[in-house]
Amino acid sequence: MSEEVKEGMSNITKTVIGAVTTIVTVVSGYVVTNVEKIFGTEEEKTEQVSQQGGAQGQSATPAPVVINMTNNNTQQQNNSNSGGGKTTIIKETVREVPAQQPATSTTPAPEPKKETVAERVARLKKEKAEANGEGK
Repeated sequence: MSEEVKEGMSNITKTVIGAVTTIVTVVSGYVVTNVEKIFGTEEEKTEQVSQQGGAQGQSATPAPVVINMTNNNTQQQNNSNSGGGKTTIIKETVREVPAQQPATSTTPAPEPKKETVAERVARLKKEKAEANGEGK
């Protein structure tokens, strides 16, 4: 049991934290849902305004809005075969295409390849041999 306590919080502490979290969530949901009942409503002021407007000869209720809609959401299935549906096979291919280079290149021309040490030694030996007359 001492190993379980060393891991971290005990199971009782975790249970208490979970219960408190649940209670806070429930209470905040109730407050948000019933905020008008808890803190009072503003309907009395709006009723007085509408009654005064009616006394002056204006109607307080707006005309009802009528919307005529036709809803035709039917699903249709094409069954070309009487025994079952048509099987569609989709084959995807991936082609890698290099990016197109712009017409006017702003990049500088590539530098010539630098010679390696072995190539330089061979070139210098060849030049020395030609200078001494051994190249013929």
